[in-house]
Amino acid sequence: MKENNQHSNQLIEKCKKGDKTAQFALYKQYYKAMYNTSLRIVNNSFEAEDIMQDSFLSAFTKLDSYSGNVTFGAWLKRIVINNSLTALKKNNRIKTISLEKTREIQEEIESVDYSKFNSKEILINMNKLKNNYKVALTLNLVEGYDSEEIASIMDISYENSRTTISRAKNKLRQLLSQQYERQLR
Repeated sequence: MKENNQHSNQLIEKCKKGDKTAQFALYKQYYKAMYNTSLRIVNNSFEAEDIMQDSFLSAFTKLDSYSGNVTFGAWLKRIVINNSLTALKKNNRIKTISLEKTREIQEEIESVDYSKFNSKEILINMNKLKNNYKVALTLNLVEGYDSEEIASIMDISYENSRTTISRAKNKLRQLLSQQYERQLR
């Protein structure tokens, strides 16, 4: 891992000097992960491709602002996530609801053995969620961000972030429970 970071740091220094070969090497190193990150948020392969390309362009033009406090991949992923969320908001596909306007609806979900579901089935069910639920769960479960970071990324309050993640998990459990019941029939 440390060797990989040193190689990336060398490439970054070359990129700052305008080396196109180094830019292409960084692109090849990170494009699949960045595309997948965007795809999980916008759920459209063409749009994810555009966002990924724009994110790399943005990263290469703002490379001087990269401080090195985090890995280049983490810095680039943040750009991709922000661009993906901007695209969702621009297309009015993400809706946030204030806590005051919502009420908690608790549902008892039968005990289901979730270990019987593979990751593909879980991702399929995640894509059935409302966009803000899907984004929050993707950032939390797949990308590993905590509630505070998600609040910052999604530009919502910390409390709203925690509530959204909790409700999204409950809704996902409900969808998986329904799928489980269908499989038993």
